[in-house]
Amino acid sequence: MSFMKSMDVLSAGMHAQRVRLDTVSTNLANAETTKTADGGAYQRQEVSFRAVPVDGRDFDAALKSVEVERVKNAPVPTRMVYDPSHPDADPASGMVEMPNVNVVEEMVDLMTATRSFEANVTAFEALRQMVNKAMEIGR
Repeated sequence: MSFMKSMDVLSAGMHAQRVRLDTVSTNLANAETTKTADGGAYQRQEVSFRAVPVDGRDFDAALKSVEVERVKNAPVPTRMVYDPSHPDADPASGMVEMPNVNVVEEMVDLMTATRSFEANVTAFEALRQMVNKAMEIGR
């Protein structure tokens, strides 16, 4: 694989993790949002990735890149909490629909995405150094 293709694969990985970081940040920011523009509680978002072959070659697992397939609502239902004093509570039952965001799970996702992004940056830097050394040899 050429240096440029390697850089493309690493930058695609960084982009994918950046989208994941943005999504987790949005989930954390809306962990207590009970009313959105759509009217209901905030729905947790999750990112799904897709492996894509480099150069259209699908026969070698080492020649895969990644791209964001989509950002979608998580299949976890919202939770109902009894709080009759909340402004969004149902007047009859006192129940409030709360987002399906688990802050601990989001923090784990945040750390994992951060580490993955850092790993891609480290590999990108190592590749850049290899390119520089190869150019020095050619002088």
